[in-house]
Amino acid sequence: MSSLAEMLPALLVAVPILLAAVPIVLGLRFERTGWSVAALTTTALTAATVYLAAAVYETGRVVHVLGGWGETEDRPQGVGIELVADEFSVLIALLVTVTAAGVLAYTRVGGPRGNTFYTGYLLLIGGLLGLSLTGDVFNMFVFLEIVGLATYAMIAAADGPESAVAALKYLILGTMGASLYLIGVGFLFMATGALNMEVLGEAIPLVAEEGGSDLTLLRAAFAFIFIGFALKVAQWPLHTWQPDAYQHAPDGVTPVIAALVSTVSAYALGRIMYNVFGPEFLTATPYLTEVVVTVGCVSVLAGSTLAVIQRDVKRMFAYSSVAQFGLIVAAYGLVTQTAFVGAVIHLIGHGVIKAGLFVAAGVVALGYGARTVNEYAGLAEHRPFTAGSIAILLIALIGIPPSAGFIGKWYVAVGAVEAEVWPVAVVIFLSTMLTLAYSARLLEKMYFTPATPVESPHPPGRVAADGGADTGGDTGHEGATALDRDSIRRGSPDAVSIGMLGILVVIAVVAVLLGFAGGAFFEWLEPFTSEVFTE
Repeated sequence: MSSLAEMLPALLVAVPILLAAVPIVLGLRFERTGWSVAALTTTALTAATVYLAAAVYETGRVVHVLGGWGETEDRPQGVGIELVADEFSVLIALLVTVTAAGVLAYTRVGGPRGNTFYTGYLLLIGGLLGLSLTGDVFNMFVFLEIVGLATYAMIAAADGPESAVAALKYLILGTMGASLYLIGVGFLFMATGALNMEVLGEAIPLVAEEGGSDLTLLRAAFAFIFIGFALKVAQWPLHTWQPDAYQHAPDGVTPVIAALVSTVSAYALGRIMYNVFGPEFLTATPYLTEVVVTVGCVSVLAGSTLAVIQRDVKRMFAYSSVAQFGLIVAAYGLVTQTAFVGAVIHLIGHGVIKAGLFVAAGVVALGYGARTVNEYAGLAEHRPFTAGSIAILLIALIGIPPSAGFIGKWYVAVGAVEAEVWPVAVVIFLSTMLTLAYSARLLEKMYFTPATPVESPHPPGRVAADGGADTGGDTGHEGATALDRDSIRRGSPDAVSIGMLGILVVIAVVAVLLGFAGGAFFEWLEPFTSEVFTE
C-alpha cells in the first residue's frame, strides 16, 4: 500500500493534465467524447484520492519526490520538487475530485458540451490538484498559472460579449495576483536560499531571529504573497473580477470555479502562512495579524452588504463568496488552533454549499428561464425538490445548525474568543444577519410569493421535472397564455435531467451532514495542527 500511495500524488496531478489532450484528439474523429473522458477520469481520480486519504490516515503524510531527487550526500534536503499529501492537503484534494465528478452530472445535459471545454476542465482539475499537493512555493506559482489559464478559457466559453469581458478582467487581475505572489517567492529565496516549504519552515525562524536585511526581505515577501492571494481569493476591494466571472460564466462552469478555484487559493494561503512562515513569525511581526484580520473582516461585511442589494441570483451568490472567504482569511489571522480548524471546516463547507447553489441556479435557469430573484417567485409550488434543495443550502450558508456553515463559524468564533479578538465574533454575528437578509429574500420569493406573468417564467400546465405538478392549460395548444409562450422560449422543464436533480439533492444532504463532523475534523487535523502550533 505504501509504494502505491507514494506514487498517487504524482499520478493525481499528471493524469488529468495528460488526459486533457484526449478529448481534442478523439474529437478529430468522434463528436462529443469529452464528457465520457472527463467522467472516467474524475471518477478514477476520486477513487485514487480516497485511497490516498486512507493511506494518510494510517501512516501520516505521504511525500513523493519527483525524479527521485531526494536528499542524498551530494544533494541537500529540498533540492527536489516534492508533492505532499498530509491531513490538510488531502481534504482539499478530496473536495476537488468529488466536486469535479459531481458537477459532470449537470454538464452532461446542461453543457457546455464541446470537446475543447472538457480539455479545459481536465486541465483545471490537474492544476487544482497540483496546487493542493505541491510542497514547493515556486511550483505553487506554476499551478496557479495552470488553474488561471484554464479558468479564463472556461469563463469565456459562454455566448455573448459579457463572458469575454469577464474573462479578460479576471485574466488581468489574476495575472497581477500571480505576479505579486512570484515576487514574494523571489524575496523568500533571496532571504533563505530555499523554495521547499518544509525547508523554508525551518529556515525562516532562524532568519527572523538573526534580524537584519533578510528579516526585511521576509516581511516584504509575506506582504507580496498575501496581496497576491487576496486577489486570487477575491478579498475586498480586490474582488471585482469575481461577481462578473461567476455571473457570466456558463452555468456548467460556475459551480466548479465557485466551489474550487478560490477555495484552493484560500487553502494555498493558509498553507503558506502556517507551513512556510509559521505562527511564530505571524505573531512576532508587528501589525501582521491585525492587518490580516482586518482585511478578512472588511471583506465579510462588504461582501455580505453587496449581496443583499443584488437582483441577479448568481451575482448575489458571488458577493456571498467574497464574504465567506473573508471569514476564512480572518480566521487565519487569529493564529489559534481552534480558529484554524474552523477555517478548514468553513473552507470545505463553503465549497460544498456553493457548488450546490450554483448547480441549483443553473438548473432553474436551464429548465425554467429564471435568473433574477423576482423570477424565482412560486418556484416551490411548481418545483418542490429544486426549491427544497436551495432552501437547505441557504440555511447552511446562513449557519443555522446543524449545517456545515454553522460548525465552521462556531469554531472561528470560539477561536476569536480564545485570541481575545472580540471584533471578529461581532463581525460573524453581523454577517450572519446579512446572510439571513438576502437568503430570506430568495426564500420568500420561492415559498410565499405567487408566480405572476410579470416576474416568473415558470410554465403552468406542465408536469415539473422534479415532481411538482403545475395546474393550468396545456402549453402546447394554440391558446397558450403569454406566460406559457415566454416559458417555452426561455426554458423547458424537460431540459432538466434526473441526474441534475439527483446531484443537487445529494449536495444539500452533504451540506447538512458535514455539520455533524466537527469532532471528526478536529481529530483528522490533529497531527497537522499539533505540529504547526507546537511551541
